[in-house]
Amino acid sequence: MKFKCVIFDLDGTLVDALDDIAVSMNRALESHGYPPVDRSRYGGMVGWGIKKLAYLALPPEAQNEQNAEPVAAQAAAFYAEQPVVHSRPYPGILELTGELKRLKIRLAVLTNKPDPVAQRVIAGLFPPAAFDIVQGDSGDLRKNFRRKPDPAAAWDIIMALGTTPRETVFVGDSEIDMETALAAECHAVGVSWGYRPRRTLEQAGAQRIIDEPAELLRIIK
Repeated sequence: MKFKCVIFDLDGTLVDALDDIAVSMNRALESHGYPPVDRSRYGGMVGWGIKKLAYLALPPEAQNEQNAEPVAAQAAAFYAEQPVVHSRPYPGILELTGELKRLKIRLAVLTNKPDPVAQRVIAGLFPPAAFDIVQGDSGDLRKNFRRKPDPAAAWDIIMALGTTPRETVFVGDSEIDMETALAAECHAVGVSWGYRPRRTLEQAGAQRIIDEPAELLRIIK
């Protein structure tokens, strides 16, 4: 097979987590005296990490780092308490990851979600050892984690799994993921069932866009 490794984004790709994210961020906003944001708006705001999400969720007149920092911190704390109340894998995802493991494809998750929460989401929704590596934002500058679309974390994963960028498919639902894939010189595959419209993926340079998880198997094979 041409491809030996798949790196997945998490939210909007493997798991629909928007309700849990919206609940946590809205609780934080309201606790700081800001109005909640309609769930439908969160799909276009997630993907850059919790701090950017807090910034975007604030009213325009309040959008600055000083206001965003405490909202982000509290939202992260709320979310860490209950990250999988409403979140579920998308239809066909568990079957896809199981079949890829059967084919001995190396699997990883790379997300800008805080790493402890990412680990809990994967552990709560997927079988043990479903992925070889799960990597989120550690929040520790000493570990030098750089958020997507910086390709550094993708390269670290590829090296750790003993593959190469040309042997790796990077799968995601946003322009951030497609930019990461292309910067890392991986094969960029967008998914149409996530939080961004198809046009966004096309404009970001997706080399393929799939409409259901089983289509990824045909690309791998």
